[in-house]
Amino acid sequence: MTTDRKALIREYKERPRTMGVGAVRNLASGKVLLVAGVDLPALLNRHRAQLRLGSHRNRALQEDWNAQGAERFAFEVVDTLEPREAADYDPADDLEALEQLWLDKLRPFEPAGYHRPPRPSGRGEA
Repeated sequence: MTTDRKALIREYKERPRTMGVGAVRNLASGKVLLVAGVDLPALLNRHRAQLRLGSHRNRALQEDWNAQGAERFAFEVVDTLEPREAADYDPADDLEALEQLWLDKLRPFEPAGYHRPPRPSGRGEA
């Protein structure tokens, strides 16, 4: 039995992770916090754990979680990123671009979302 368990653990560790953008969504208000990472399921689980422990760094999200309860929130995969075959592939830039695309599309900025509004760049952009 321990051999089967070890094989399952090894298989789990070798399984490719889902990279991409996820969301912590308040089902009552529609507010969203977008997150991006190379192991999206683990990232969403970490946000869930922080909220359960009352230690999430986004105060507005934590306050809503405390007031409304866990059942009012969904943890969702928004978009995934297929890894490139190159051994030296670093997905950081691709993940950042994918996250920015979804920030631009969903505009989840305060007060309609959990993100702070983007700062003007000073290059003539509003």
